[in-house]
This record gives sequence, structure tokens and C-alpha cells, in this order.
Amino acid sequence: MGVDNQDTLRRFVEQRFVVSGPGSVPVEGRVERLAMLGGMFGKLDIRDVSAAAGTEVSATVQSGRTEQWRQITLWFDSVPPHRILRVGLRPASAPDAPARRLSDAEIVEQLRAYVERMAKRDAFSGTVLLAKRGRPLYSAAFGEANKDYGVQNTIDTKFNLGSMNKMFTAVAVMQLAEAGKLSLDDTLGRFLKAGAMRPEVLSKVRVKHLLTHTSGLGSYFNPRWDSLSRTLFRSVDDWMGLIKDDALAFEPGTRWSYSNTGMLVLGKVIEAASGRDYFEYVREHIYTPAGMTNSDSYELDRVIKNLAIGYDIERTAKGAEYRPNTFYHVLRGGPAGGGYSTVGDLTRFAAALVEGKLVSRDGVKQLTTPKAELSSPRYGYGFGIEENGRIVGHGGGFPGINSQLDIFVEEDYTLAVMSNYSMGAQPVVEKGRALILAGRAPTASR
Repeated sequence: MGVDNQDTLRRFVEQRFVVSGPGSVPVEGRVERLAMLGGMFGKLDIRDVSAAAGTEVSATVQSGRTEQWRQITLWFDSVPPHRILRVGLRPASAPDAPARRLSDAEIVEQLRAYVERMAKRDAFSGTVLLAKRGRPLYSAAFGEANKDYGVQNTIDTKFNLGSMNKMFTAVAVMQLAEAGKLSLDDTLGRFLKAGAMRPEVLSKVRVKHLLTHTSGLGSYFNPRWDSLSRTLFRSVDDWMGLIKDDALAFEPGTRWSYSNTGMLVLGKVIEAASGRDYFEYVREHIYTPAGMTNSDSYELDRVIKNLAIGYDIERTAKGAEYRPNTFYHVLRGGPAGGGYSTVGDLTRFAAALVEGKLVSRDGVKQLTTPKAELSSPRYGYGFGIEENGRIVGHGGGFPGINSQLDIFVEEDYTLAVMSNYSMGAQPVVEKGRALILAGRAPTASR
């Protein structure tokens, strides 16, 4: 955001928002949030307004840039001059969404038209692959993989996965469980040496807690990591040094809290149970049998062909300013995320998983069903569960990174979307879901 726009937004926040006192967001924090929303959605067109209470107003709005529908709610201070206390934004049903089932041809036609509009507005840069029973129905690539040299994205461009590596880590754990080399009820003390983590972590945290984000562990992207050179972190053991003193935020299995550390530790569990390096294991037991020839956790200080650079975008009145994420992301991804893949490889992974080529069909069910008994009602073992169980898969996001794999449980579709723009894939994913699930029953039998 340009200086002039920042100053205007800052004055607006200072005049209209509560910026001090309990629970308030400081001026700079509020400016940053509003700027992020503005960059993501552009102009919001108000369609209807309702006042639920004297201090609460809601409106249905549509993004001028992405065409997404949202409900925005403003909560006001009850004391004059009634400044804004907080802002809520959540998805809203699209009034123009199809009410009947669409044919494959209709889904493709509408998805193609939407993606092309997004690319034309520079709201999407990346690749899309919609498949049915593993057979591509629509695939396309837009935007640039490298803006310095004007290199275009192609359908085989490798994009950063963000957190999507968590699926591969979970599948590897399930493979080892089915091979009898570990149990999901095992505690970490079976795999990690004394002193590798705190004694209570080794004795209380079980493999199933790590898989479901219910371990009580947090994220290794901490201030210490941020202060160190990225070149220091290439192996699982390199990362483990950052978390050896981490304490549990809650008793394992009693709460859900997304944990990159939990998935990192699973990488160490995989190494201990298999006797193999994590990256070698995943390459041999997941990528190779699934036919994923363009996927890996590449070391970015080496030459990797056909790799997209991620871009965070600041949109101003003068145009867009693109900031590459090269210097603030990891040098090499790992068990919790940061690897690279293509939409074709993700589609092959989904097919291999569903067909029972990676784990048994019972193993697939265990991975992709919620674990309410572990306080994880919308997440299985390394797989997110959405739309009341009709979609399983995972997403990944970071500045300059946004990717998603959706496996439609009862509809035989998969949708892979990868983008090298911040939040670039999400609007396409939402559109694809709306088209594929149009006219379908609200729940799926699993």
C-alpha cells in the first residue's frame, strides 16, 4: 500500500475505530488488517443491510475483484460517538449460485469463465486442474512464475504447497502403522530420546494427537527461527532443535489447535519407525507409487527447473507492487509444509489414495474422517474435512503461497488449485465447490 493510502486509512481508523482499551486492536494492527482485506477483495458492493441490535449491523457484500460473497458485521461501542469495536467477515451464500446439479460440461464452462476473469483482473496467477475419476476435465495455467524475467506459468509449473505436505506426512504414518512399525496410540517417548523434548511431552503426547492437531504443541516458526539463517534448516533434526524446550499449552486430546510443531515431530517419528530419512521415505513410499514425478521438498539454493516464485501483492492507486517471498520463507520444506508440487501430481496423489494404492481403504477412512473423541470434529489424521464431510483434502497458505486439494467424497471429482499469489487459489476453490456441489444433498454418508 502506498504512503498516501496508508495515511488515509490510518486517519479513518483513528476517527472511526476503538483503538485503545481491553480487547481493542491498535491503530497499526487495524490498518494492516483492513489493507489486507482491501488487497484481497477490492471494492465491496453492498447488497443488503440488517441491524440485528442497536450496536450491531450486518451487510451482505460482494467482492468486486473476486466476485466472492461475504457477510460483514460491525459491532459498535454503545457510548457516543459509537466507534467500531470489531469487524467480522464470513462466507455468505451466493444468491446467484446454481440451484440444480450441473453437468460436467456446465461445470467446466462456468469454472473456465470464472478463472479467466480472475486472471484478467490479476486476482489469480497459477494452475487449475479439475478431474473426474482421475481423468482431467479442465486444466489451465495463468500468470507468471517469475516476474523478473516474464516467465509464464504452465500446467507443469511447480508451486509451493504450504501446509499440504501434512497429508503426505499423515499417509506415511498410516503406512507405518499398517506395517506394524508404530501404533497411533504410541507416545513420543517410544521414538524420541530423553532430552529431545520435555519429559511431559514425551510421556503424554501420542501419535494420534500429533495427527489431529490436539497435542498442545504450537509452531516452530518462532522468534528464534526468525532470527536465524534459513540455510541452517534442511533436515528434520535441524528443526527439532527449535522445539526441545516447548511446553504443552493444554492436555493432549482436550482441545484442537493447529500445530506445525506437531507435524514436524511426526517427521521424526517416521524416521525413527522406518529407519529412513523423512524425505527419502516420502519420495519412495508416496511420490513414486503415486506417479508424482514433479514433487519434493526441494532445497532452494539449488537449481530447480520450472519452479514458481511466490508474490505478495500490495495494491495501490498507482497499481500493484509485487514482493517476492524468496527471503522470508523456508529454504527447504518438511513434514509440516513448504514442499513443491504440481496440480497434475496432486491429482495423481488423490487418485492413488482413493484407490488404496498408498494405504488400505480402511486406512483412507481413518485419515479422512473426523476425530470428535480427540476434540477434532473437522479434521482427521492430516486431512481437513469440509462441507459436512463432502470434501476432504488440505490447503496451504503463506505470503505468496496458496494451494488446495479438494477430494469430493461422493462425486468422483478432485480439484487442485495452486497459486503463487497470497490467497490467490481460494476464490477459485470456492467457485469450484459451489459448482460441483450445486443441487447436491447437504450431507454425505461416509
